[in-house]
Amino acid sequence: MRLSIIVPVYNEKDTIEAVLRKLDRMPIDKEVLVVDDGSTDGTRELVSNLKFKILNLKLFFHEINLGKGGAIQTGLKNSSGDVICIQDADLEYDSDEIPRLFDRFKDSSIDAVFGSRFLRANPNIYKRFLLGNKFLTFLTNLLHGTHYTDTYTCYKLIKKDVFNKLKIVSFRYEMEAEISIKLKKMKFKVVEEPISYAPRTLAEGKKIGWKDAVKGVWTIIKLRF
Repeated sequence: MRLSIIVPVYNEKDTIEAVLRKLDRMPIDKEVLVVDDGSTDGTRELVSNLKFKILNLKLFFHEINLGKGGAIQTGLKNSSGDVICIQDADLEYDSDEIPRLFDRFKDSSIDAVFGSRFLRANPNIYKRFLLGNKFLTFLTNLLHGTHYTDTYTCYKLIKKDVFNKLKIVSFRYEMEAEISIKLKKMKFKVVEEPISYAPRTLAEGKKIGWKDAVKGVWTIIKLRF
């Protein structure tokens, strides 16, 4: 099986090269699709210079910012792998854990693998984001009869044919809730694996905020009916 790693990026010039270099060293059959979502800080120029230095790197550029969901949809349309993996561009998630998650697809009955930040002790998670993630996951489980521990994790590895069947319509962070709910609604098999997590603060560049949480709540409720 081949892995397509989609990297949505928006104004991450300080971290994107380290993320891509690390992915390049990963010893699995893969392609890396970077979707620059209208960056204005020099990220676009930086990744353009890396195109001929990193094997199997594909670049796509949005002229305006469409949101993380929009960037992922662009990557999905242009991917060629059997399994899709989402990788944030900010070093919060350790890509060394991807091969272990990808390995779960040796069980052909599995359709998606989520890396859960809450199946392993991650003491560095800031209380504000911890409570927000816990609440959104709780609400999803309550309204949809699911048993997730982390619906807003970045690390979602999903078979491409399954991903296409979800017909995702969200363009921003509420996409995380939509994916989680639709996988279960359509009775696909999802398993969770523990992962580590090194979060940033808003001051350090973390982009998800309270408006995204509100959109997430609305999406979770909307998909209930």
